[in-house]
Amino acid sequence: MTNSKKVAYCAMLTALSMIFSYIEALIPLSVGIPGIKLGLSNLVVVSGLYFLPVRWVLLVLALKVTLVSFLFGNLSMLLYSMAGGVLSFLVMTVIKRIKGFSMIGVSMAGGVSHNIGQLIVAMLTVESVAPLSYMPVLIVAGAVSGIAVGAAAYRVRKLIGRVV
Repeated sequence: MTNSKKVAYCAMLTALSMIFSYIEALIPLSVGIPGIKLGLSNLVVVSGLYFLPVRWVLLVLALKVTLVSFLFGNLSMLLYSMAGGVLSFLVMTVIKRIKGFSMIGVSMAGGVSHNIGQLIVAMLTVESVAPLSYMPVLIVAGAVSGIAVGAAAYRVRKLIGRVV
């Protein structure tokens, strides 16, 4: 794949992830725990890990988090999203290289680690371990959303494989 094609894919994936983030913001999902959502835009990152170089996917993630935070959120959203996104990205990159993990497993590990990254920022922000009480719920939520996103990414990968 040429560099110009990679740039085009990165731009397309960044725009797509921003659209998914906006759509997700419009869907009222309240389970009583702040910040729990499906993570539709992570579909782009998970899919990208399977057809783009890692550094290009990291660029897509950084652009998505920064642009969405400035357009639809605030500095706090930027900090939480970047921490969760980068930790998730690192975990998925490592897990993907381990034989035996499917795309769904990689995505599930990403979903759980995303929530852990955000929990770490919450603990640093309030200077307390009190947010750890949310850990069980966030692990389950991350696993469930990771499975859903991974299953969707698996289908997207089949479609992309025909185009790329």
